[in-house]
Amino acid sequence: MSDLPYPKIDFVATPLDGCFEIRPTVVSDRRGFFAKVFHKPLWQKHGLCTEFQEEYLTYSVRDTLRGLHFQVPPMQHAKVVLCARGEVFDVALDLRRDSPTYGQHAVINLSGTAANAVYLPPGFAHGFCVTSDEALLYYKQSSVYSPAHDGGIRWDSAKIPWPVNDPILSERDKVFQTLSEFESPFSL
Repeated sequence: MSDLPYPKIDFVATPLDGCFEIRPTVVSDRRGFFAKVFHKPLWQKHGLCTEFQEEYLTYSVRDTLRGLHFQVPPMQHAKVVLCARGEVFDVALDLRRDSPTYGQHAVINLSGTAANAVYLPPGFAHGFCVTSDEALLYYKQSSVYSPAHDGGIRWDSAKIPWPVNDPILSERDKVFQTLSEFESPFSL
């Protein structure tokens, strides 16, 4: 018998240190599918946060772009994002000032059928764009929401090849500072 949890979970490193795509094995039959996305001992083995303080669910329509969001210290957080239905172009942006990949991003295409997720350590901004008719995202954060520590980077300032030219944006997301204007409080 294997010591790995059933079904298997793969952790695929992105080019950004500490940021992973989490790929569970999807077991399908005529009823649908089943996938395990969280197994605390396995997550701990990979050095990932396993204690979360808040969980969110967000529904969005095609061409909606949300992001790029983060919280500054001392309320920074690790985040796990999973697309439960639909498909999204998901982005992690490294904001850790002493990181060799500062200002660089990773793109992970998340989908409900793949049941994959992305793990972002503290010091990353997160955003996504809906590429299907609709999408339902579920995510966990290791700290509670703090309006005084809430921040963002303008979506079009980090050389991200978004799949839409004229996205549906919130008023808040339209006025964030650019990446070049941002003075990062994050470090490795």
